Amino acid sequence: MKTLSSTLEQVQESFDSVRDHLHEFDFALGGNWEYDHGYFDRSLDEGHKVWLRIPFQVVTGRIDGDTEATDAIVEVGTPFVLKHVYNEGLDQEAEAETYGALIDQFQTPLDADADIEDKWVKEATGLLQKVEQAWLQ
Repeated sequence: MKTLSSTLEQVQESFDSVRDHLHEFDFALGGNWEYDHGYFDRSLDEGHKVWLRIPFQVVTGRIDGDTEATDAIVEVGTPFVLKHVYNEGLDQEAEAETYGALIDQFQTPLDADADIEDKWVKEATGLLQKVEQAWLQ
């Protein structure tokens, strides 16, 4: 994981406004959100292994996923780049498991916090600058 300095840090804004702005840059509300915090994620590579992630904390109200409108005010946290390295081959020791397949369809990353090449940090920084510039307009 590599943190990135941003003018968006500590900005407080309505969740709807933050979400709508970040959607313009293909960010999506990450699946591990809670009612009081979450992350907006954007993949930087075609393999969906390198991500720019913008965290937020709910200041007032609460979010309810990617609904049309909410009363929540959020504070933007420190953006960061992360890389997941997955085992791309078949699991030779896997067994059919009906119940388990419904719950856990995906492999655990081999390295959930892999080293990030400079090219991805530069790409994430460039994208973040575009988001910041558009935010100010």
